[in-house]
Amino acid sequence: MRKAFITGVTGQDGSYMIELLLSKGYEVHGLVRRSSTFNTSRIHPTILHHSNFTVHYGDLSDSEQITKIICNNELDEIYNLAAQSHVQISFDNPEYTGNITGLGVTRLLEAIKLSKYPSRFYQASSSEMFGAAPSPQDEYTPLHPRSPYGCAKVYAYWMTRNYREGYNMFASNGILFNHESPRRGENFVTRKITLALARILAGKQHSLNLGNLDAQRDWGFAPEYIECMWSILHDKFPGDYVIGTGETHYVKDFLIKSFEYAGLDALKYTKYDETHIRTTEVDKLQANTDHAKSRILWNPRIKFNDLIKIMVDADMRKEGLEPVGEGDEILKKKFPNRWWIND
Repeated sequence: MRKAFITGVTGQDGSYMIELLLSKGYEVHGLVRRSSTFNTSRIHPTILHHSNFTVHYGDLSDSEQITKIICNNELDEIYNLAAQSHVQISFDNPEYTGNITGLGVTRLLEAIKLSKYPSRFYQASSSEMFGAAPSPQDEYTPLHPRSPYGCAKVYAYWMTRNYREGYNMFASNGILFNHESPRRGENFVTRKITLALARILAGKQHSLNLGNLDAQRDWGFAPEYIECMWSILHDKFPGDYVIGTGETHYVKDFLIKSFEYAGLDALKYTKYDETHIRTTEVDKLQANTDHAKSRILWNPRIKFNDLIKIMVDADMRKEGLEPVGEGDEILKKKFPNRWWIND
């Protein structure tokens, strides 16, 4: 039985990764921050009590605990999906963001080096590393981060490459562009839109405050990106991979199409709020995925319009409403053998 360790298991990506690996027969170890509340809402109760899933308490600032976990378990694969991952928050907490998102990766890589077990390491790099770089962006695009979060991810990216080259470690970077799902955090713009829409329909909310609607992003479906992470660690050689859909859309497009899908006019409910404007903005992110297509046969099934329908349906159901239903049909058609638990 293969063994894997996942950091960030309480987040969107981490919760999906647990389910993917368990479906493949892995023994899975997950890192959870100990806090006053047991924040595992994204992890299904059946997973928490699964015989092949073990929770370890700690975080990426705790090198002693990280080293203990990695050295005491012969881990075949390690997925670093933990970070202070909200860009806007990183401006308010740059030191903490650098410590967790950046230095935390060094702690993991050092622990792998000390363990002497040939664990394969996956680093969740981010399209935010490109920042103001011209688009579309690929593995050779110069990095130009525009936030403390992006800067921390650049540090982590280069440390992963340095340990790969310096110590002959199987350490790969997945440079993932925005990927969303019904499990996306409520402070991220896509989920903020779909959840607000559902609450407006349910009469629980009357308006939606947003900032820059002219930012352009490459949005995909998170479960597909989780499968891609696994494929990256199962390529013959380690490397760096840009992962996205290759399509770019404005935030205002996501907003308008979400409301249209549910039969509402977004402009009647949306208010501009300058507090949501970043100190330095990233205007356009768009992936060039030619390398991933050739190496790991990356070919996303869910594109922009499908993603919106999936997320709106899920949030309508969350608010006790009957969903429109097209998103559910898309999932049935394109993922007839879903490995993840229904959201």
